[in-house]
Amino acid sequence: MDKLRNLYYKRRSCRSFKEDKVSDEKIQLILEAALLAPAGRNRKPCHFLVVDDKETLLKLSVAKLHGSQLVEGASHAIVVMGDKTITDTWVEDASIATTFIQLMAEEIGLGSCWIQIRNRYYDKEETILSNDYLKKLLDISDNFEVLSMVALGYKKEETIGRSKDTLDWTQITHWSSL
Repeated sequence: MDKLRNLYYKRRSCRSFKEDKVSDEKIQLILEAALLAPAGRNRKPCHFLVVDDKETLLKLSVAKLHGSQLVEGASHAIVVMGDKTITDTWVEDASIATTFIQLMAEEIGLGSCWIQIRNRYYDKEETILSNDYLKKLLDISDNFEVLSMVALGYKKEETIGRSKDTLDWTQITHWSSL
């Protein structure tokens, strides 16, 4: 139990990566974790698109106005999608899978950052959804919606984990009633 608990405290978003390439074996471990994520009624609507070529990573880095630029420096990005024809809980299921991706990345010594795509915009005028930009760029079928991207790589600088002292128990934790 302590190992998992420590992982929760240790994991932080990483926005700056070394140039070293992550091995296929480590990416496989991350995908295995994603596939083990629970899904409503075990419908398993999630699909994962691994991107590792620099040209496509650069194109992913402009998928939304703010917060996706760090993908350019990552070794890999995993685009997390849900098949909306399988279940209406694809958003929740893909969110859980994205979390599993991040936890496994931390466990095996990699940095990661969740980049939200769903309900975000590609352009300043807010006329093109980031989801639509990625679906066109990556030739993603209409039955899929993109929830997120996870940038992965070796951390340029080690992140400092959270402390139990920073948890806000009194303001956001409630028992029996609000």
